[in-house]
Amino acid sequence: MKPPRRLLITAFLLLIAPSALGWSALGHRLIGELAQRHLTPTARAQIAELLAGEPDPTLSGVATWADNLRDNDPDKGKKTSRWHYVNFASADCDYQPKRDCPDGDCVIGQIQAQRAILGDRSQPVAARREALKFLVHLVGDVHQPLHASNRKDKGGNDFQVSLRTPLAPEAYARDRYVDGVMGTNLHSVWDYYILGSTDLGATGLAARGTQVAAYASRFDALPWPTPTAKETTDPVVWAEESCRLVDSHKLYPAQHRMDNRYLDAQRPLAEQRVRQAAVRLANLLNATLTD
Repeated sequence: MKPPRRLLITAFLLLIAPSALGWSALGHRLIGELAQRHLTPTARAQIAELLAGEPDPTLSGVATWADNLRDNDPDKGKKTSRWHYVNFASADCDYQPKRDCPDGDCVIGQIQAQRAILGDRSQPVAARREALKFLVHLVGDVHQPLHASNRKDKGGNDFQVSLRTPLAPEAYARDRYVDGVMGTNLHSVWDYYILGSTDLGATGLAARGTQVAAYASRFDALPWPTPTAKETTDPVVWAEESCRLVDSHKLYPAQHRMDNRYLDAQRPLAEQRVRQAAVRLANLLNATLTD
């Protein structure tokens, strides 16, 4: 007796789950929370209309929607799984659409496509709402350096590590956490552990509103980045930037055994990317929705 097709799809998505994630729920909600604070009144009003009826009708509240498709809508989750990243074929992180993103089936192509839908007032409200939810998530993804890499290891998913950490993993990975050591990969370290191992992150991995707001306020107290005109809305710039950070900031450790020293050393870069993602998301939404 063959298992139902839905179960096969769900099993497949569970196998590829680590590569489909960008930041953890905490990281994505931080980006949404920060971006919401820097919207124009017009953009804020339009977003409120589009998200009316959502359980949490804010950018932070819908920030993990695209990842949650894996469980909530497996068919759509499978169809859109390649939208979360881009693999560069060139060593110098030079983006060539036909080579690196055929048919627009990558994070760069989909940020461009979903922005076009969001900005088109003739589109149905449901289509624009979905485009907004994808944008909030994908702009976060493209700023996670391992989602835009030129390495041949699936964005660090094939780079296995042994991480000593007091931070327990998410439920799906609990069986790999033994005596304070987590068997994982470099991609997951960047998705989950770097932000999660902070004093605020460790208590907020469920991404509850109070913890997210507190973490975001810490970021918001710093000077708000002022990007150049091209940086403001161009996902090609963001992706190439992420790709080059992989080598320039030595994201790949010399050893496969890791501890909090790696997390602490890389956290300033991770937090910088969260803040850059937030300001660029806000600018993109303002430019798209403000007449």
